Amino acid sequence: MQLREIKNIFHKELDDLYGEREVASFFYMLIEHFLGLQRFVLAMEPNLVVDKGQETPMFKALSELKGYKPVQYIIGSAHFMDMTFKVGPAVLIPRPETEELVRWVLSDVGEIKDIRLKVLDLGAGSGCISVALAKNLKMAEVTGVDISDEAIEIAKKNALENGVEVEFLKSDMLTLTIKEKYDIIVSNPPYVRCLEKNKMKENVIYHEPELALYVSDEDSLVFYRAIANFSEKSLKTDGILYLEINQYLGKETVDLFEKHNFKKVELRKDMFGNDRMIKVVK
Repeated sequence: MQLREIKNIFHKELDDLYGEREVASFFYMLIEHFLGLQRFVLAMEPNLVVDKGQETPMFKALSELKGYKPVQYIIGSAHFMDMTFKVGPAVLIPRPETEELVRWVLSDVGEIKDIRLKVLDLGAGSGCISVALAKNLKMAEVTGVDISDEAIEIAKKNALENGVEVEFLKSDMLTLTIKEKYDIIVSNPPYVRCLEKNKMKENVIYHEPELALYVSDEDSLVFYRAIANFSEKSLKTDGILYLEINQYLGKETVDLFEKHNFKKVELRKDMFGNDRMIKVVK
């Protein structure tokens, strides 16, 4: 079958679900992953024929996309901060908003990035935050914590493949007992309320790990309360806490931290204009 015929089938089957531009993006990601072909090949060789063995993974991916499986899970990787990360159903797919959080940390660190900072990432998942910070803060001692054994294994592989040293520990964010003191603590904890599920895309609802996403409607700030209590003891004086937050709970999250013994709490919007992250100075 000609490659362009496969592309036409993708658009016929998927455009109503995702839109033409996103389907085209999926298709080019898949031919690069499965066939080793760059997107310009189709323009230069419109009649290129692929054999049956090459068709099989493409049509399997098509079926998975029809079931809303994220393309990143299909190819097993995602891009974040100009790096490639292994991902799978045990970890969230890294998002642009989380990249904004990391860039905020790096911007603040600025001229002191060559000092041996102690950094902690709570709820490390794929390790995208931990690894990105270790990559950009060459002298930092970075530790990532997660409750999932599968997530920790993926995070370790991502650190290795991106050439950085990060220590990953298994622990529950709600009952942390780490006795170290940190200069920086970063976290993207679960914060989506169950009542907000209907606002989420099907690929997230059906495939991304609930453990890393959801909190109860009755106690939606449970992880932030635990992080506040932990940070009061585990942040050094003038240490900084950076958190991704629920866009609908900006004021409530700020209020929670202002009730603790911190010097400053700053709320920041993401690129889409939503309350998305806070910075807390001890």
